[in-house]
Parts: sequence; C-alpha cells; structure tokens
Amino acid sequence: MTDKQTARAEHSPSGEASQSVPWWHVHRRLYDWVIHFSNTKYGGTALFCLSFAESSFFPIPPDVLLGPLALGAPKKWVRFALACSIASVLGGVLGYLIGAFCWEAIHQWAFSHLAWAKLTPENFSDFADYYEHYGFWIVFACGFTPLPYKVCTISAGVAGISFPGFLIASTLSRSARFFLVAGLMGWKGERIRPVIDRYFNWLSLAFVVLLIGGFYALNWIH
Repeated sequence: MTDKQTARAEHSPSGEASQSVPWWHVHRRLYDWVIHFSNTKYGGTALFCLSFAESSFFPIPPDVLLGPLALGAPKKWVRFALACSIASVLGGVLGYLIGAFCWEAIHQWAFSHLAWAKLTPENFSDFADYYEHYGFWIVFACGFTPLPYKVCTISAGVAGISFPGFLIASTLSRSARFFLVAGLMGWKGERIRPVIDRYFNWLSLAFVVLLIGGFYALNWIH
C-alpha cells in the first residue's frame, strides 16, 4: 500500500471502522458504504446519484459525501455543490410527481417498506396538515435543515401545492445548504470539519428560525 493510500485509509470513516460495526447496524454500514466513494474516482457520480435518490427515498443525506469530496479537492467545491444541488432538486421533482400521481396506488407499500427512510403515516400527516398556509416555508425548511426532505417532496405532491413555488423553495434551500457545506470545506478544510459535523444541524435550524422570524417581523411592521 502506498503512503497516499495509507493516509486515505487512516482518515476514511469506512475501512477498518466499518468492519467493527455489528452486522445488524444496517444504517451505519450504509453510511460507511456511501462515504467510501470519496476515496474513489466515482465520487462525483456517486454524489449526483445519492443526492437525487435522497430526495425521494434514500436515508443517507448527500452532505456525508459532499464534505469529504470538497475537502479532498478544494478547487472543485463549486462543481460538487452545483451537481449536488441540481440532483437534489431533480429528485425532489420526482418525489413531488410520485405524490401527485402515484400516491394512492403505492402509499400502503411505502409506509410498510420505507419507514426506515422516515416515511411514516405520522410524519406524512404532520407535513400535509401545514401545507395549506405554509407550503413554501415548509419546503424551504425541509430543504435546508435535517427535517426529512423526502417526506416533504412526496407530501407536497399529494397536497397539490403550487409546483412553481415548490421548485423555487427547493432550489433556494438545497443550493444554500450544499454550497454552504462545500464552501466551508473548500475554504477551511479540516479546521472547520469538526464544527460542521457537530453543530451543522443546530446551525441550520437556527438559520431557518431567524429567516422565518424575520419574514413575519417584516409583515408585522407593515
């Protein structure tokens, strides 16, 4: 093994670490399988496919692969973020179409087989109830925060919210999230990675709360 390969193995979240994970920890093994693509020539392709799939059914967010790719090739962070954003929005459109045209035929199967992807009757019902008044902001919040975006895209189609509004909210939120992650990795690299890994969910939630709060404050002022 070369020195470069050894260094990659030492810094890879997969490898020997995944071998020590019990076989029944399926989610952790799936996470390790996804992130190992950052050490292969197929990283960009895997990122696009992962981001597309995560918007409608896949449980692992693309950030786990986007971060290492941008870290390993800082000059390509814009390309990685753009590919991730485009794929995610396209996957979101697929989720919307599934909800709009196929949900009646597949909802029983989906609830039975995709609970591991947070597609449950409870989550689905919670999203559907809020769309009438907060459609744009729900999509935006789900696209930017750790809230289950896949549940949002499908339930948005079922609820029949404005497709242009859905598309705009998805594009803005997904792009903001992925450009932020990739940009920070490309800019500060390893120094910023522990902070992102530990606090990204809280920071993204705080950002959305402030954004929505500012929107309502402006409405109240006027």
